[in-house]
Amino acid sequence: MVLLETRQLMKHFGGIMAVNDISLSIGKGEILGMIGPNGSGKSTFVNLLTGIYTPDKGQTLFKDRDITRLPVHRITEFGIARTFQNLRVFQNISVMTNILIGRHSQIKNSLWEIYLRPFSVWKREKAAREKAMEFLELAHLTDRGNELAKNLPYGEQRLLEICRALASEPELLLLDEPCAGMNPVEMDTLAEFIQRIQASGTTVFIIEHNMRFIMSVAERIVVLNMGKKYKEGSPLEIQSDSGVQSIYLGEEEDSDA
Repeated sequence: MVLLETRQLMKHFGGIMAVNDISLSIGKGEILGMIGPNGSGKSTFVNLLTGIYTPDKGQTLFKDRDITRLPVHRITEFGIARTFQNLRVFQNISVMTNILIGRHSQIKNSLWEIYLRPFSVWKREKAAREKAMEFLELAHLTDRGNELAKNLPYGEQRLLEICRALASEPELLLLDEPCAGMNPVEMDTLAEFIQRIQASGTTVFIIEHNMRFIMSVAERIVVLNMGKKYKEGSPLEIQSDSGVQSIYLGEEEDSDA
């Protein structure tokens, strides 16, 4: 079953075509990876999916419903959540509170309920805490709930950010370069966490620059280059493609120049 589909998405900024005619689908329950060199259009593409940008042309369907021009909060309500390249954890509050903030779309307490039905509000808050603890268990962070987020090592802060995205109980989780700044051990921990997320029933779409990481976790991979879809296939097919190797080797040569 196709969960999300894009049809000929295009987005330009001035004279630069950042996303050029990209069509792809994400199957329910899979881990899809997207790789490409810096400037290939990966982050622009995920911003189009989540309502931060509006495409110049094309369409995005989620469960056969057109979400192309919906605002960010509506897309979240439909069941799509994301993380960002730059860490966005609230450093000076607890790990548990960080996750509860992510559940704001699930907890709707009116002023009338707060004053006249406090018990029902309490029950909702209790259920939210229990659900937040489930996400901490999934991330193997159960002993960290009461700690300030800033006291966690960087890799665990990344896991916390993902937990907060999961708190809205999405059907589709988009991770934008989740292993940025991580060391190899932290990357392995992240890969295992993502596999547990998939096993729990959430579809995962990972946008990543690190080829080693994406090969270890994705079931299918899309390669972008210069805003276009260059290739799509299994990790083995992508890894053995000479064109993909040239794209990455060319980037390394440019950075060394």
